[in-house]
Amino acid sequence: MSRQNYIFLLSCIFIFMLFSCKHGEGEYHSLTDKIEEKSKDYHGIPVSSEPYIDDLKTVEITEGEHTFLIPERKSQITSYACTECHSKPLEQMKGSDFKKAHWDIGLVHANKVTMNCATCHNGNNMDNLQSLTGNSIDFNRSYKLCSQCHSQQFEDWKGGAHGKNIGGWADPRAAMTCVNCHNPHKPHIESRWPSRFNTQKVKERE
Repeated sequence: MSRQNYIFLLSCIFIFMLFSCKHGEGEYHSLTDKIEEKSKDYHGIPVSSEPYIDDLKTVEITEGEHTFLIPERKSQITSYACTECHSKPLEQMKGSDFKKAHWDIGLVHANKVTMNCATCHNGNNMDNLQSLTGNSIDFNRSYKLCSQCHSQQFEDWKGGAHGKNIGGWADPRAAMTCVNCHNPHKPHIESRWPSRFNTQKVKERE
């Protein structure tokens, strides 16, 4: 076969692959099309995340073009509502003769010059969080507080690239929020061994 014919043959194969409907993904035009089609029905059973979130109390949020469910937070906070104890503004409670309520909380989040308790908590309205500009933020939407500094992670989280989706990608979409995975007072996740430690691999490496 001449060089010219060989080049012509390769060009034809390339053009055929380029305009083929299958594109190496079976009967689908793209991987996205395949995921969407496969998600509709699985062995005659519609795919849904509802069995995984059935017992979970959720609230629906809309952020930009994304609408999804997140776990309801306030009912999970043992000492909520905060005003059960914080019956007066914080300034008036300072110096009171009672055991320090939050003795077990140490703030390991940002530089102490940059952040303290009042950065996120409103001393005059303890049942809500507050933004850096002083706006009230509901505890159920604490991610709005995190997004002020962690804007890239927030954008990724909205689209599902950061964090954990409950029940995978099936509808209705439900996602964990920042505080479901990170302790807001100490958000760094420590290094740890995998839940299933492979002893065989360790022996092979020795």
